[in-house]
Amino acid sequence: MIEMRNVNRHRWGIIYVPKVGALKPMKRWREIREYLSVKGVEYDFIESENFNSVERQARMFADNGYETIVVIGGDGALQDAVNGIMSSPNRAAVSLAIVPNGIANDFATYWGLSVNDYRMAIDCIMTHRIRKIDVGCCEYESEGVAQRRYFLNVLNIGLSAHIVELANKKHALFAKYAYRIRGVFHLLFHRQNFPMKMRLNSQVVEKKFMMLCIGNSTGYGMTPSAVPYNGWLDVSAIRMPKWLGVLEGLHMLSRRKILNFRLVEPFRSTEIIIESVGGAKLGIDGRPFKPSFPMTVSALPEELNLIIPTKINKRL
Repeated sequence: MIEMRNVNRHRWGIIYVPKVGALKPMKRWREIREYLSVKGVEYDFIESENFNSVERQARMFADNGYETIVVIGGDGALQDAVNGIMSSPNRAAVSLAIVPNGIANDFATYWGLSVNDYRMAIDCIMTHRIRKIDVGCCEYESEGVAQRRYFLNVLNIGLSAHIVELANKKHALFAKYAYRIRGVFHLLFHRQNFPMKMRLNSQVVEKKFMMLCIGNSTGYGMTPSAVPYNGWLDVSAIRMPKWLGVLEGLHMLSRRKILNFRLVEPFRSTEIIIESVGGAKLGIDGRPFKPSFPMTVSALPEELNLIIPTKINKRL
């Protein structure tokens, strides 16, 4: 095993997750493969079989001594890969890299990576600039066994999680646009407040909310002030608006000012204990999530090595 680690430590372990709805799902990989060849990169490649395979593949790469694991995919694929890496005893030696290729690429966009420029993403990986970032962690019990699920971007509860569940059922062309249209449709016609109870910062919050977003990062705009390197989680608790309020909220969301919306209660904490969600659905980084309660959500400071661009937005 030691010899295998030494052989693999300088090779990239690449996990390719084809974009949903793509007419030619492997066309993107062929373009990337050609660029890797030009750059002289040594790597081993795996195409994901389905959503459930990415976590296993990332764990396999980490266990076998690969120190650079590259995910070519979206937010959901990243979340799966992080859970695989975090379950490996070698996780401290692993650096995660991103080449955006999903319907939602919110976490990659935060770091200035574009789905339209895979060359820039690969060049960044070759530069190998590392930043230690926080990882969100959900802890709960299932049939008496302690469970952990990690996330980079956001834990959604309520309406936003319901939209995530619908998005994971899509298999059509133009899936990105269908995802957005469904989101607006449900905001307009399927609004519902859920009785929720949580504990944070020595206070109990027991109210009805349409959605609850707990962000380690920007959370698709719902937690716009969250950053994945300060040891805190941002919480946006949003009540159901009236008809005109929906349009006002969407406008403020598009301008990254959702925290100024009158029906949003913002919080910030290192730990949130969620006791009940009133039957609301949950989603975690673009994947449906079905934990038990109570559930503790916390930020694990500087727990993951992330390869980031050499030139990034000043906000970072």
